[in-house]
Amino acid sequence: MTKEISGIIPVVLTPFTDDNKIDWAGYERLIEWYLENGATALFAVCQSSEMLFLSVEERAELARFTVKKVAGRVPVMASGHISDSLADQKTELGAMVDTGVDAIVLVTNRLDPDQKGADAFRTNLDALLDFLPDDLPLGLYECPAPYRRLMSDDEVTYCAKSGRFVIVKDVSCDLETVKRRVELVKGTPMKICNANAAIATPAMQAGSAGFCGVFTNIHPDLYRWVMDHGAEHPELCEELSVFLVLAATVEPMGYPKMAKLFHQRMGTFSSIHSRVVPFDIEEKFWALGAIIDRIEQGTDLYRKKIAALGE
Repeated sequence: MTKEISGIIPVVLTPFTDDNKIDWAGYERLIEWYLENGATALFAVCQSSEMLFLSVEERAELARFTVKKVAGRVPVMASGHISDSLADQKTELGAMVDTGVDAIVLVTNRLDPDQKGADAFRTNLDALLDFLPDDLPLGLYECPAPYRRLMSDDEVTYCAKSGRFVIVKDVSCDLETVKRRVELVKGTPMKICNANAAIATPAMQAGSAGFCGVFTNIHPDLYRWVMDHGAEHPELCEELSVFLVLAATVEPMGYPKMAKLFHQRMGTFSSIHSRVVPFDIEEKFWALGAIIDRIEQGTDLYRKKIAALGE
């Protein structure tokens, strides 16, 4: 096993040019922004990366580029696990093995693509465990697309006790489930990392190994402060947590294009082109620009409050 993967883990966007090619210069600036703003690891080639709309070659190239530019400063995990057939999954995961990532993340709905249940999940999982290198750390991701496939307690326990898994991106969006899973994996290398902003603070307080939600693309440093210092400043932590929850309610307004608009404003990259969201989000979601203005204003306000503490 390599270094621990936990903490504030941004789900990495893929910037594109207006002519639908990966914007590598913008991607490099994005990586540096994550690292400058509190990221303790990066989750590349995930749903936020638009992995369902990337070729195998693009997925592998993104992972390889991320590893090269991060240069060991934080761990990098990647998925790109999108195919239906086991043979195709082995092809795409095999391509990811060669990129140098610190962990490869398996998507739970791909372990049961036909929704047949526990036996299919276990059979496909074991086949991939036999295929992937024994010394390569693995993760699990309850990706919502094409359907959300939550793991049972037995499945969580089986994966934890295998010793192969270091992290689960938990998409249960339920605090009690997070708490139960934290107890299930105790004494194993596996950590539970919540991805839902609505429960981010109480989940971390209950033992979630950080936060891996989409608003790590907007203000990862604020989640990092909650994780590192929230317990020392409970009143500010509660006030900030309310803001973080309310800010995250904008996610349905065209994410990940919405997050790309945020980064275009900062100058991270010039285009907000998205393969997932082809329509004009500002036309469809009225006053989206004004909402983002307020999120930026609130983010700046809480950064100033934190700075005043000297932390």
